Amino acid sequence: MENAAIAAVFEEMAELLEFRGENPFRIRAYRNGAKAIRDLDESVASILADPTRNLSSIPGIGKTLLDKTETLVATGQLPQLEKLRQEIPEVVIQMARIPGLGAKKAAKLQQELVIESLGDLRKACHEDRISKLKGFGGKTQQAILDGLAIAEAAAERIYWSDGDQLAKSIGKHMKSCDTISRMEWAGSYRRGRETVGDLDLLIVAEDRDLAMDHLEAYAERSSTILRGDTKISIRVGKAFQVDMRVVDENEFGAALQYFTGSQAHNIHTRRLAKERGLKINEYGVFSQEDDHQVAGATEEDVYASIGLPWIAPELREDRHEFKWCAEENLPDLIELSDVCGDLHMHTTATDGAATLREMADAAIERNLSYIAITDHSKRVSMARGLDAERLREQWKMIDEVRPEYDGRLTILKGIECDILEAGGMDLPDDCLEEADWVLASIHYGQKQPRDQITERLLGAIENPWVTCIAHPTGRLINRRPPYEVDMEAVMQAAKRCGKLMELNANPARLDLNDVHLAAAKRLQIPVVISTDAHSIEGLDVMQYGIKQARRGGLSRQDVGNTRPWKEFKKLFKRG
Repeated sequence: MENAAIAAVFEEMAELLEFRGENPFRIRAYRNGAKAIRDLDESVASILADPTRNLSSIPGIGKTLLDKTETLVATGQLPQLEKLRQEIPEVVIQMARIPGLGAKKAAKLQQELVIESLGDLRKACHEDRISKLKGFGGKTQQAILDGLAIAEAAAERIYWSDGDQLAKSIGKHMKSCDTISRMEWAGSYRRGRETVGDLDLLIVAEDRDLAMDHLEAYAERSSTILRGDTKISIRVGKAFQVDMRVVDENEFGAALQYFTGSQAHNIHTRRLAKERGLKINEYGVFSQEDDHQVAGATEEDVYASIGLPWIAPELREDRHEFKWCAEENLPDLIELSDVCGDLHMHTTATDGAATLREMADAAIERNLSYIAITDHSKRVSMARGLDAERLREQWKMIDEVRPEYDGRLTILKGIECDILEAGGMDLPDDCLEEADWVLASIHYGQKQPRDQITERLLGAIENPWVTCIAHPTGRLINRRPPYEVDMEAVMQAAKRCGKLMELNANPARLDLNDVHLAAAKRLQIPVVISTDAHSIEGLDVMQYGIKQARRGGLSRQDVGNTRPWKEFKKLFKRG
């Protein structure tokens, strides 16, 4: 059982126990355990299998969670969770998230009207059945109906890239408000999480009411949720929430640090502050002795007050950042300007929207010095994938085009070659041998057993002509989970065979995830950040891959394609 699946079990246990009103310490233990396991960059199963190691030595994993983890790894199930699921149907939890409904009323509705889905609940509202129940009435029924859309939409976190577009739009609108002197985004958006559930904006403003009026004047605002003296919350579109807090100048850095999070990171900083006789909150850093303010105007001052350098927001998950600080080894995180080449893109030869020359010209406009043209192989028939004959024709065209770009751009002969369902590569070795760059990827058979998918990937890594594994887990965020694969075995094989791992920058993929990237860094496997562009505009998603790489703690040295091509090709083995 993969780490993410074990963590998901513990998170569900915490949610169900909380819904039932259990001991908050027990609930917190499950949540802490879930985070500890999700943040591990090595397999729980491998730790348990090693007699020299003890999983319970990891902070957040006590004896109880150790026992449950062993049960999950051995059987794939947890009897306590199955029992809770029978007691509390998932639909009751979903209904309880509807504004104004709550747990007790949700349970009553489910029992009396046999509600099995939110669709059933909507139907019950339209059929006027809820208003007839004791304790509900017509107004409650209408409120449920109004809240249903909000609950359904709010449950969907949006891609970071979509959140980024919204933040830029709102930011542009708010910058035209003269009363605002400082403004920064906070929350999970600032930390660069793959998806965001809301946006948090912090401002300093001379006239608070005028600043709030200005936010309410944002063209896409659909409603105002609340408005107070220091905070206003609005909805954008159907349900997406944007919170704006107005703080004083001397509080701004402390508020930014606090509301950026994560919660686990902030708990750690508060513990360090306490050890120094200080306390940290959203208003500043204060002396415990006489309560005078020590810091708060800037984040740098906040961290300096507890003996730390400023920590990049992407690292604030309480994974490695405090250890790196203690070792004076905080990484200098990668920047978009560090990237020299893009090694995954498609053209009109298969399912791309632009020609080879158009992609090359667009790459030059983006200051790239080399690209690999990696159209699909023949197995991807819906994309008119290339067989060996058509691929060699494309490579001949690349040879003809190269002189036009001499001194401006190196164009590599590449291919995204499918790993077949039965194992082996989609094109013969004598063809792959002629390439400069070979990506191996899985597009079919993604529901195969874990061992089978792992063997397919290991076979590709051991192929002498494969250089890199593309989108290694196959996930599509919010749409398709990763396939079952032993990533630790895949990573170890890549290191042994001198092969690279891709971070696919497409915002729907961001594959590898941040934990896998941290593992690649630990194992010193060079990562390649590529766009998988199918159009000229697709080349611009590189920025999202950079954000993900930063969350994994990657510096320029950890990413292969920050080097000129002549240096980069020394990082991998072929033949």
